[in-house]
Amino acid sequence: MRPLLAIAVKDLRLLPRVRMGFFFTFIWPLVVSVMFGFAFGGPAGGATNAIAVALVDEDASAASQAFAERLRNTGNLDLSSLSRPEAEAAVRRGQLAAFLVLERGFGAASARMFYGAPRRVSVGTDPARKAEAGMLEGLLMQAAAADMQQALSNPERSSAMVDQALQSLGTAPAADAELEHFLRELKTFVGSPASQAQSGGGMNWQPLEVVTVPVARERRGPANSFEVTFPQGVLWGLIGCVMSFGLALVGERTHGTLLRLGIAPLTRWQILGGKALACFAAMLLVQALLYLLGYTLFGVRPASWPLLALASVTASIAFCGFMMLVATLGDTEQAASGTAWAIMMPLAMVGGAMIPQFVMPAWMAAIGNVSPIKWALLAIEGAIWRDFTLGEMVLPCTILVAVGLACFALGTRRLRIG
Repeated sequence: MRPLLAIAVKDLRLLPRVRMGFFFTFIWPLVVSVMFGFAFGGPAGGATNAIAVALVDEDASAASQAFAERLRNTGNLDLSSLSRPEAEAAVRRGQLAAFLVLERGFGAASARMFYGAPRRVSVGTDPARKAEAGMLEGLLMQAAAADMQQALSNPERSSAMVDQALQSLGTAPAADAELEHFLRELKTFVGSPASQAQSGGGMNWQPLEVVTVPVARERRGPANSFEVTFPQGVLWGLIGCVMSFGLALVGERTHGTLLRLGIAPLTRWQILGGKALACFAAMLLVQALLYLLGYTLFGVRPASWPLLALASVTASIAFCGFMMLVATLGDTEQAASGTAWAIMMPLAMVGGAMIPQFVMPAWMAAIGNVSPIKWALLAIEGAIWRDFTLGEMVLPCTILVAVGLACFALGTRRLRIG
């Protein structure tokens, strides 16, 4: 066991000295994860972080449409017009942060701003997203206050509202004398020049009633683009390990290092086992680093850490087998590298390491079933955002272990120590 560990430690210490191998093992996967995450919808530097919100206009009046336009003009909301069931489903699935419902009667309440029930807006949010809910309520009240200010700065509109209020009050069974006096004084005020400078000042009406509707989120689909791109980055890290350790093994064979190891009191399985152990450890390390960065900086939240560990181990087994096979693809490092990339790139393309499989045409996604990269991605995504059960993880993980053992057996059989 000690000779095997010594060889593994030696190979790990040599890894940083191979600059291209180190780059494709540790740096390139992070570049893929972050850059593709931004390309598929991550927040760009300097861009406004508008909250994605569904707008449901049940009133469909001129006043409700004007209010919706005022919300759009704030620049803080990315509004999508949907029906209420569609809006609730989108928030439940995490596709939108919230939904707003301008309820029936919104326009009528806007025309009688100074009396009666206020305009009503329902806000549906995930209870866990309290910050967005608070910001939404603030934006709604800001827009409502701006509406009131605009009404008070328009004498004709304000007078019409007061006249309508007085008319309604006069037809009421029990008219309120104090309210009637107040409304008549208000009419005098809004028609005076002072109201132009003091529009809205001192008024204490409730401009808007905001009703919160909690929406329990379902765990369906990735929560953000980085939950798609970080598994892709992990696969590129594994591919980098395959190429680095596989080509290093070719170099040791061509330069006679393996021959000298073969003369030493070491068995063939100790030598190759040490190489495989070093590759396996490097693969687990690069995955752990990417998951740590994804969790702390980019909101990647695995649905199950134990299943993610299972996916990581089985993917590492599969790619360790690839590594051993790469070492037999050429007599020189250049020849082995060219052949390995010629095989790996098409497998990566159809397997989803470049473009997610769920955006591929059906025929291309079907071809991807022959790529072990597809099954590694499926296992990792199953643990992160597909919400797989242990039973659903069996198929991709079994395929990965079988491919890894088959490739390792074939590679060790073909590899010549001397």
